[in-house]
Amino acid sequence: MENEKQKNMISEKICIIIPAYKAGNTIHQVVTGALKHVSKVIVADDGSEDNTAKAASQAGAEVIKIDRNQGKGHALKLLFQKAIEDGYDVAINMDADTQHDPDDIPKFIKAHEQYPKDLIVGSRMHEKEKIPRGRYNSMHIARFFISLAANQFIEDTQCGFRLYPLSLIKKFHLTTERYATETEILVKTGDIGAKIRTVKVNTIYGVNISHFRPVRDIDTITAYVISYLWVKWLIEGVSSDRPYTYTAHNFRDWIGDRKFINNRFMVFAWLTIFPMLIFYLFEYLFLPVFIKNNFASIRRMNRGFLPVFFSAYMLLILVPLGVFDLFFRTIGLKVNFVDPFIKRFYPDLWGQED
Repeated sequence: MENEKQKNMISEKICIIIPAYKAGNTIHQVVTGALKHVSKVIVADDGSEDNTAKAASQAGAEVIKIDRNQGKGHALKLLFQKAIEDGYDVAINMDADTQHDPDDIPKFIKAHEQYPKDLIVGSRMHEKEKIPRGRYNSMHIARFFISLAANQFIEDTQCGFRLYPLSLIKKFHLTTERYATETEILVKTGDIGAKIRTVKVNTIYGVNISHFRPVRDIDTITAYVISYLWVKWLIEGVSSDRPYTYTAHNFRDWIGDRKFINNRFMVFAWLTIFPMLIFYLFEYLFLPVFIKNNFASIRRMNRGFLPVFFSAYMLLILVPLGVFDLFFRTIGLKVNFVDPFIKRFYPDLWGQED
């Protein structure tokens, strides 16, 4: 009886947040499914031109109406702010397109009961056969580099089905927009020393149209991660015992708040990351004589900097390899160069991968 009362108290402090754009055909189903498990759902209608707001409201959600489409990141920030203002301790984010199963919500709540301070991320990687091959490979590579920035292995860095302790969200300043914001949250959560945990969720693909732009959004996410690691390793290289480099009012956030400067810095970081990796490798090998335990986040993995160095440089081979793979498949030859290459050069450096 006491346990049931405690669970009810926890669930009362949890709300569901849903960024929605042109989701008039699906949002009602998502909201009603979520309300089976929590009492509050907040939807941010991100400038939709259809009946998204009306359908969400009719299903029982509170709706924040955004005048024009500004992307998922902007909607998430408004939803976090609203949840905090309304006195909630926790927000579970779901997508509006039915790719997240509301019946997975209890898994997040149960994990939160065990680890109330941790960010909980849904993972679809256990159902590889349900994920399009190209998408799975990009997810595999993304988690390698995002995990490096976050100081820990994250099984699925691209799943938006997550439980956010709002006390954690208050600890950092978000500067990105669109889908990059979800990556920014992971990186900064890990880089302040917080733990990111995983729960397995149902893998649902191809049901409705996604607003994720494969080329443009992946480029933006990649540029952010590269620019973050560029600064993180610059700090770690000349610091002793400092695996967690994120602080409030830091240099990277200052840049992020200034769009003109930020865009050019990300291009600069992207163009210079490979020579900088050589510089970081030399720092890793030779500076410990003067700076004990520099690159502390890398040294904690007990693998050294060389695997990271080679994995980054292997990207230069992976792109043409993917072109060859596609060419041979086009002419009817069943070859697979990319999958074993990715498995070999982008492993879980923390040793937790299946």
